[in-house]
Amino acid sequence: MVKKRHTAQDAGESIPAVAFAAPAGRPAGVEVLTLAELRERADACALAVPHRPDFHHLLVVDEGRLRHTVDFRKYELSVNDWMWVRPGQVHHFGNLSGVEGRLVLFESGFLDPATAAAARLEDWFGPAVHHPEGEQARAVDCALRHLHEEFGALPGLPLEMHIEVLRHLLAVLVLRASRMSAPAGGGEARGGAGAVQGEGDGRAPDGDGVCEASETFLRFRDAVERGFTRSRRVEDYARQLGYSPRTLSRATAAATGVGAKEFIDRRVVLEAKRLLAHGDQTAARIAVRLGFADAANFAKFFQHRTGSTPISFRTEVRGPA
Repeated sequence: MVKKRHTAQDAGESIPAVAFAAPAGRPAGVEVLTLAELRERADACALAVPHRPDFHHLLVVDEGRLRHTVDFRKYELSVNDWMWVRPGQVHHFGNLSGVEGRLVLFESGFLDPATAAAARLEDWFGPAVHHPEGEQARAVDCALRHLHEEFGALPGLPLEMHIEVLRHLLAVLVLRASRMSAPAGGGEARGGAGAVQGEGDGRAPDGDGVCEASETFLRFRDAVERGFTRSRRVEDYARQLGYSPRTLSRATAAATGVGAKEFIDRRVVLEAKRLLAHGDQTAARIAVRLGFADAANFAKFFQHRTGSTPISFRTEVRGPA
């Protein structure tokens, strides 16, 4: 299903990078399985450890309740709740015993570019948890059931044709899933869908207009994702993209509710939290990775943004040694 990958850049960092690996005899790029199958095949301890996959997780709960943590936000999912975890996000499973559901794992490149663009496949800033209802819920469930059935029907078609069928059915599912409604107000009042603990996670507010985001914001968002370790200046991104700083701030505020500078800083804080909580690098080393001149500069920035020093945050998240 998956395999851990460590690179030289990961030295001193304990967040396992996980690459997609197709099961033996199965097509590369996509896998559909039940949570029961996941329990049988995967090490429960490994699933409970924060990890950073480079592929998508699209999960629906059919029975029971599941706790899941994505980038410092804890969620509790109940029946018919869907979760979409994107590549690069740090997440880990809670106790899977007593929970039944279905899970689709897929690489972004398995889908054609038009589908990826229409579904905003790499929208890391969208809501993680959804609770579709009525016809919307029936449509997305039907798409998943059809994909799951076809995934298990490998002997019925030549491999090349089977892969194309899976590609088309996955396209239907992600297009449906991209239009699912997120629960209002964090979702605890709706049976547990949504955040249990609302720590600031550095992403845009859940559901605040990202689906209707302008092309200007989407270009800015992608540029920040590529360059936040090199620059935290709105002016640099404006120059790179050919906009004025004011235009970027207006587009970002319309899509996320915060200005461009705040958006950049939140992304830096999120990465700092990931590295502090799930890695063993010193604050000085993290400061260098995130583009700060020195550890003192980084500590001042982090404390101003979070109310805690980097070391205090690490101790709080990890608990007593």
